[in-house]
Amino acid sequence: MSSALPERHEPSTATGTISIGQVLSRLETDFPELSPSKLRFLEDRGLIHPARTASGYRSFSPSDIDRIKLVLQMQRDHYLPLKVIRRYLADLDAGRNPEWPGTATGAISILGTERRWTRDELLAEAGAGLDLLGDAIATGLMQAAEVYDEGDVATMKALADLRSAGIEPRHLRAMRIAVERELELVANALLPLRRRADSASRQHADERANELAGDLETVRSALVKRALDKHAS
Repeated sequence: MSSALPERHEPSTATGTISIGQVLSRLETDFPELSPSKLRFLEDRGLIHPARTASGYRSFSPSDIDRIKLVLQMQRDHYLPLKVIRRYLADLDAGRNPEWPGTATGAISILGTERRWTRDELLAEAGAGLDLLGDAIATGLMQAAEVYDEGDVATMKALADLRSAGIEPRHLRAMRIAVERELELVANALLPLRRRADSASRQHADERANELAGDLETVRSALVKRALDKHAS
């Protein structure tokens, strides 16, 4: 049961808000697989923005609940990737009236019009040279392709900024290896679920893989921040 939580959750004290445990209890009928780690994953990905109590606990308003329901429905019922959901929510937050991507035509429209960059456009957008792209491909940080997406642009921009500080793609081989090892951990943890024959279990395994990857990213970010704080002090 998703209401059996492995950690303490303080009841919300703010008027009209509820705690993470209460969120799970309220939504478990429609979304029985919802868990604290899933909510943290959605927050880490910028899809939900719960407030915090004075003690640091997450506090969810009615609008937060509606937003969580919307995100989960878009994932479960329409199989939309997070970046499509994030774009749709960003349009809503900006006061626009975007076409609902969960409809058959809407999903095709949004997915089909996602921006793509040629190699030259990628390099111009990222302010990077062809040699940097070649080094990134050679070290496995990027893949050679005819067209590139938003994630590739963000990666190239980051690599260009790192190079300006003297950090080259070859210096990041250990990072790529560490990520591959983390993926092995996730794959091994989900192996029993993937071995089940039913499609629901396989879909749950895919969702759980994203959640676990988000957890690993949270831990990695915390370790980096702690190391930076220690270095600064």
